[in-house]
Amino acid sequence: MAWIDTIDLDDADDELRALYDEIIDTRGKVANILTVHSLNPAALADHLQLYDTLLFGRSNLRRTEREAIAVVVSAENNCTYCVEHHGEALSAYWSKDRVAQMTADYTALDDLDETLRAACDVATKLTHSPDAMTEADVHRLREAGWSDRSILDIVLITAY
Repeated sequence: MAWIDTIDLDDADDELRALYDEIIDTRGKVANILTVHSLNPAALADHLQLYDTLLFGRSNLRRTEREAIAVVVSAENNCTYCVEHHGEALSAYWSKDRVAQMTADYTALDDLDETLRAACDVATKLTHSPDAMTEADVHRLREAGWSDRSILDIVLITAY
């Protein structure tokens, strides 16, 4: 999958092997998106920390909201791998049909919570037109009930 050289588990030095072992212990396997970092183990460690902080760390956003935002952004980016990854996580909370609808067009979900809809709208705008973002977008999120800390987390998840 990678277009650059990567280091397999069998060829990993002690530092990289320790990271691979940690990933295998917690996730069962080392995904390609992580293997591509193998030439820079420090970046791999930082990637893992950022991912864990954004998706599992302390936040006012519920896990479902984080994964829903990630699914929408992944779909907007046409990243099949990311849609599958975040869609699988979201399907632990939502039906597969609902996840598929969220992926195809979240705006068509009549019963989508308005708070989450506002977050997805801003995440979509940030994904496609970051230069068009204005303070009004922040105000919309606040009006929808998001705190400034939550707004930061929405932006960080979108950027990830």
